[in-house]
Amino acid sequence: MQPVPFIPWLWRDPSWAGEPEPDLTDRPDTGLIGYDVEATDGGIGKIHEDNAKVPHDCLMVDTGPWIFGNKVVLPVGTVRHVDHEERKVHVDRTKEQIKNAPPYDPHDHDGYRERSGEYYSESYRLMPPML
Repeated sequence: MQPVPFIPWLWRDPSWAGEPEPDLTDRPDTGLIGYDVEATDGGIGKIHEDNAKVPHDCLMVDTGPWIFGNKVVLPVGTVRHVDHEERKVHVDRTKEQIKNAPPYDPHDHDGYRERSGEYYSESYRLMPPML
């Protein structure tokens, strides 16, 4: 059996969104603003209120003091599970992998997509997604 290829820009399991509310049809991620984000080895921050400023296939995370108050942008393909009860988004990469990812450049989205896509695709080749 061949492993499923990682596609960084697609939700791996969109079923968490359920039936989209009318105002969230185009951006279901908007409903995640304020949710905590958990890496495999601990919390990394919260979905930032400026999430709508990044493309729909990304999540902007305010890391607070973890990375000196910076924000990171994660491809939605890194999301393993969303827990609406606990208001948490679980990603299946480690804090170190996320910290070492290419920085988001709002003036060069295409370049970011290329760099980030290569980075995360390689990380999933080395450590396949958790089910």
